[in-house]
Amino acid sequence: MIRADLHIHTTYSDDSTVTPKALVEKLATHSSIKVAAVTDHDTVKGLNETRKLAAAYPDILIIPGVEISTTEGDILVLGAEETPTHPWTVENVLDFARDNEYVSVVAHPYREYGMGEAAKNYRFDAIEVLNGESSPHANKMARELAKTMRLPGIAGSDAHNPSEPLTVYTEIQVGLNLEEILKAIKKGLVTTHSATRSIRF
Repeated sequence: MIRADLHIHTTYSDDSTVTPKALVEKLATHSSIKVAAVTDHDTVKGLNETRKLAAAYPDILIIPGVEISTTEGDILVLGAEETPTHPWTVENVLDFARDNEYVSVVAHPYREYGMGEAAKNYRFDAIEVLNGESSPHANKMARELAKTMRLPGIAGSDAHNPSEPLTVYTEIQVGLNLEEILKAIKKGLVTTHSATRSIRF
């Protein structure tokens, strides 16, 4: 079993002050969360630096990923080491994820840049039901969306400053292996947690 923060922005996102070094140091000192997804806005350029720093710690895993801005809302693609080809329509991003066996996630559906009800028109792998930057009401609506769509719910801090990574996490019933983690998320072998409460699917 692992614990992972599946939505983190580094300084390779224009609006984040979380350096790759700060993220890895936070993982290294945390007692139980040792996995993090680097999901910068529309770029994967922060991935190599973060992975190099994490390589010094055998118990830390950096999940590659990206948060793609589409006209209908933001989509997390977990597992991606490159960005999809343009145009970034929802269909193209989902095809990119499916063709490469990545995990497609509706990011913060009921917040700014979220897809909201439009997500129901597409075939995603999971919904972000616990987003560290969303209001409790928005997260509750996201949980209802996941239930309606019969999809797994994941958690991510959506960190943009150094105090935010690892404040919420997804517990995944699998070992420290990227391919197995992606499969387990799709299968719904996940629970979401914050400092105060847990939501089980």
